[in-house]
Amino acid sequence: MRQCSCCVPNAMGGAVSRRRFLGAAALGAGALATATLLPGPVRATSVADALVLSCMDYRLTEEIVRYMDGRGMATKYDHVILAGASLGVLYEKNPTWGKTFWDHVDAAIQLHGIRKVIVIDHRDCGAYRLFLGADQVKDAASELAAHTGQLRGLRTRINERFPKLDVELLLMSLDGSVEVIA
Repeated sequence: MRQCSCCVPNAMGGAVSRRRFLGAAALGAGALATATLLPGPVRATSVADALVLSCMDYRLTEEIVRYMDGRGMATKYDHVILAGASLGVLYEKNPTWGKTFWDHVDAAIQLHGIRKVIVIDHRDCGAYRLFLGADQVKDAASELAAHTGQLRGLRTRINERFPKLDVELLLMSLDGSVEVIA
């Protein structure tokens, strides 16, 4: 395993990469038993420009990486994945997902000094249909309204908790094209 300055020592005397550690953190405390954290504030040991939140939809995994690389941000961002992206954070029936996101933002600030959160929702999102109902996203206009409402709601929450972070809101189509949501 390639180690960087932000690897976390584990209980076995080895190290856990930040991606593996944050992936384990998303799974819960049981998975974290293999990692040892230092108590108290942590000084950023490496720098990432942003934390990206996107949906888990496998159809867009490569498109998101391609988009971020195209912006010159390859290896310059942390990535959190939740079904529905912004909706996944705000959906009250899954409160642990929101907690996971906020914990990741905290970790990204402390470990990598992020200055921005980029939220990438996408069109034809199954989580929006599942959580909100198909009627809420039945056509392009209602779909845009649903995503815009959730994205702006999450931006408000991020601004309240982390006023120094910039927030960028994006809506990706299945072809990889991206709309900026103001």
